[in-house]
Amino acid sequence: MRAIAIFAALCGITSSFAGNATNSLQQFSPKFSTNTQIVWAAPTNQLPKTIWIYKRLPPRPFSGVMISNAIALASLQGKAFPTHSTNSFFVWSTPNPCGMSYDVFSIEPASGTISFSSTNQNLLTNNVPDGEVVVKRAFECADRFGLNSAELAPRRVYGASNAPGCDPLTTGICGRGVFLARKLDGFCFFGDTGNGSDGFSIELGSRGQIRSFSLVWPNLERFKQSPCLSPKEIVRCIREQRILVVPGDNEQTYFQRLKMLAGAKTFTVTRITPVYGEGIFGEMPPTNNVPAPFFTPFAELQAEANFGTNKSLVRLLSPLVQRQQIGYPLVSREVVASRKKEI
Repeated sequence: MRAIAIFAALCGITSSFAGNATNSLQQFSPKFSTNTQIVWAAPTNQLPKTIWIYKRLPPRPFSGVMISNAIALASLQGKAFPTHSTNSFFVWSTPNPCGMSYDVFSIEPASGTISFSSTNQNLLTNNVPDGEVVVKRAFECADRFGLNSAELAPRRVYGASNAPGCDPLTTGICGRGVFLARKLDGFCFFGDTGNGSDGFSIELGSRGQIRSFSLVWPNLERFKQSPCLSPKEIVRCIREQRILVVPGDNEQTYFQRLKMLAGAKTFTVTRITPVYGEGIFGEMPPTNNVPAPFFTPFAELQAEANFGTNKSLVRLLSPLVQRQQIGYPLVSREVVASRKKEI
């Protein structure tokens, strides 16, 4: 999943949206009436005036040391692995009774990813490490991949249960995980649990067994600086439904909530945090599985919807730079010059 195009993933909330390339941000934004006041009350002293857009460089092959350490973390010693990897490599599970199998371990240099998911996803709930232990272990494992801890920031520690219909908060958990988000210029990649965002995520089960991990670290460099949108411009994005309300964990009434939010008397933005993601905010990711060429910033906002008799906190995403500032798709100076002559 490409986090910058997270609205595409939200199409999976209801199967009626699956495969529909015409979805827009309006599907995931409350349509406020003209009577709704949209107020900006978020401090902006930490908001930069300009921010870097990054571009993807050709992939670097994973070194033998990184692959060896990944194999050790996945407890897959004894299997045949490449000493270094320029091509994708997969280890597949034993087919289930339906003849289906999935990749237990994968190396994908094109996207800068190494991932593992254990076939032994047991439901034991005893001796599952607490959050402090999980975060410490995550940093230790990230160090084995050569990651600089200064370029990582822990997001929310989460619990996991593989039992069908079980709520980890009430029935006990069989695993705890954390996502260490990659930071660019001090700003994190968006995501609470990773799900394909740049960084390192890991999940530990009973007695600290590694249930899964994922390293996503493509080769990037600065492309160009862009002015950040002003609070007034972001408020306009909210009014014009060019934002995305982030769903809650396992939320089943997402679209009903959007309709409810549209009835707010006032909608007050109380916090803004710049974050990064792959691609361009609000655009569908490529369907041909080609990695996006750009990594762009957008804004994570917290707001309060006031209905007069009650209030509701809302988490949403908004553009942070103008679309035309990205310069995508790239064109050469010669092409630009020829277009000027045509004009």
